[in-house]
Amino acid sequence: MLGRIVRVNELYRTSRMVALVAASLIALAAPTPFAQGPIPPAPQPQQQPQPQPSQQPQVIVPKAPAAQGAKQPAATQQVQDMDTPVLKVQSNEVDLVFTVTDKKGHFVTGLNQSSFGLLDNGVAPEQVLHFYAQKDLPLRVGIMLDTSSSIRGRFAFEQDSAISFLLQVMHRNDRGFVEGFDVQVDLAQGFTNNIDLLNQGVKKLRPGGGTALFDALYSTCKDQMLTLREAGVVRKAIIMVSDGDDNYSHALESDAIKECQRAETIVYAISTNVSPSKDKGDDVLQAIAEATGGRAFYPTRIEDVGSSFNGIEEELRSQYLLEYRPANFKQDGAFRTIYLHAIDPKYHVRTHTGYFAPKAAE
Repeated sequence: MLGRIVRVNELYRTSRMVALVAASLIALAAPTPFAQGPIPPAPQPQQQPQPQPSQQPQVIVPKAPAAQGAKQPAATQQVQDMDTPVLKVQSNEVDLVFTVTDKKGHFVTGLNQSSFGLLDNGVAPEQVLHFYAQKDLPLRVGIMLDTSSSIRGRFAFEQDSAISFLLQVMHRNDRGFVEGFDVQVDLAQGFTNNIDLLNQGVKKLRPGGGTALFDALYSTCKDQMLTLREAGVVRKAIIMVSDGDDNYSHALESDAIKECQRAETIVYAISTNVSPSKDKGDDVLQAIAEATGGRAFYPTRIEDVGSSFNGIEEELRSQYLLEYRPANFKQDGAFRTIYLHAIDPKYHVRTHTGYFAPKAAE
């Protein structure tokens, strides 16, 4: 009699395991979902070891589709037909814009959600809400031109390249601003979609003075990017053209980086140092770009600054958007690390190293 009871229990456990595996396969095969609602908890989570940052991230698994016949919100029904998705961003949701390149540095498009793994603060996200291969997400871009005395002889090339970039990159739903910086920030043109006004702003800038790069980047992210209030998801980027040498700032390099991360702004840096080897300023530009998910460019001739602008324009139209809800999220203002990687090792992912959680009062 005891043997029959044991066999029945074994059969029950086996059938339950088969059902769980089948359910997981169904979830993996499901299309990227847009319905709202919590993910069913994983079986026996108390027995699963909590992943550490050094461990391989879990593959992002979309939640199961809503039950057949369930009514979907109107925005959900329309989102697949929209070129520019309008997403409601809540305080416990993260919008992560990232770029994928191959080993030769070429942009990789056409990947799907299952191609990536993600850790937020060392653990897999609680829920993945949306995943898009994004070409036309509205852009909020700032052009920051170093107007210090050290770049006086190269300034005309910076201006011409910036104007060419704005003509190429600005679309109907995009907005940009233009500023110069030396010991102070000169906002030549605030946020606008008017290309003529932006071009006039670039042409108004004049070089002269010392360089307070960290102060300028800090205040720009604080005053321009952090104060943006958008109904939908946008990409925020700063293109900073400078030699990277700072001789006047009160803020530290780390202060400027943190403010960019608070404002969720990517920084692309174009060096105006055309000497055969990199110097300290180039290292500064590299550090800022990497920490914010951007890239630093090092033209070998000042005439090639325009090619760097073209590379940024191509990248901005070859990105992905991932919206997710972090696990163990607290609105405490703390910094949370992000580790996003491609499952295929021949691909490289570039994105923010982390972000600051909003405080409960915000």
